[in-house]
Amino acid sequence: MGIRYLARFIRKNDPAIRSNIELLLYQGLWAIIFHRIAHQLYKMQFFLLSRFISQISRFFTGIEIHPGAIIGNGVFIDHGAGVVIGETCEIGDNVVIYQGVTLGGTGKDTGKRHPTIENNVIIGAGTAVLGPIKVGRGSKLGAGTVVLRDVPPNSTVVGERGRVVK
Repeated sequence: MGIRYLARFIRKNDPAIRSNIELLLYQGLWAIIFHRIAHQLYKMQFFLLSRFISQISRFFTGIEIHPGAIIGNGVFIDHGAGVVIGETCEIGDNVVIYQGVTLGGTGKDTGKRHPTIENNVIIGAGTAVLGPIKVGRGSKLGAGTVVLRDVPPNSTVVGERGRVVK
């Protein structure tokens, strides 16, 4: 899978894109490309170099992804300004993340401190998913939602305190 799969996934999920050349202007694509490089270096324990690459990516894209985060295939960061993805975060395949999303920790946990996002999840703009929780496959998190508890598969979660409505 890889970059071609991601390109197809982005084209499928963004009706505004008109060509593959236009795709090269998407900061979410570049953030994922930079992350793939930084993550490989991180796994080889080149921590400083991997952090340096992630900071270069953040400078150019406005998207901060810790090199330790595990990101699956087809993760589309749309209008990605302000997206933050923490070190122990795990994101599955075919996930759409909109601007201003935080996949972060609460500051109280050690070890696994960040969320696990399963396959086929949509995370709305301005959403915060905090702590070592799991968002089940096929779920949708509404814009501005704060999620502090596990989300069952195929759920819709909305509201300031993240309640399941479907």
